[in-house]
Amino acid sequence: MAHPMSIAQRYEAGDVWLADCHTHPALVWKAWHASTLAEIQSGAHWLIAESTVTQGLPAAARIREEQRGPVLMDPYANAAWWLVPLDAVEELADVRQLHVRHTGWTLRCPPTGREMERMQWLWDPDGTGHLTDPAVLAAAFGPGGYRHTTEAPA
Repeated sequence: MAHPMSIAQRYEAGDVWLADCHTHPALVWKAWHASTLAEIQSGAHWLIAESTVTQGLPAAARIREEQRGPVLMDPYANAAWWLVPLDAVEELADVRQLHVRHTGWTLRCPPTGREMERMQWLWDPDGTGHLTDPAVLAAAFGPGGYRHTTEAPA
């Protein structure tokens, strides 16, 4: 039986993955070592679907743990940023609570497991590259929320 990753190992894997999403990973590490947010542009590995925290937290509660991708929040600015696959634009176009940011939009990221400049990960990147499926995200924001296909409606 494989041993589960420790929290420290998971944070390290998430940080390595995030840094590798930048064209110059050393700049990400430099920012974090200076206790500042790292600026990582969307479009090479993921896109950003932006929501408010007040609408995003109820939607987040409707998503099963195994379906959760990274979500960054600034609760003071009432903003949440969901990391979604590059092909998510069309699937999320009709979800009025979400705004998909264009390729090249800069996300200011703290390292995993740490709050920095009011920013914190609701769900940390885990190092695998797993992102939130846009169909699951759209359903979570919709009326009634997401239901796994084996669940019957109430």
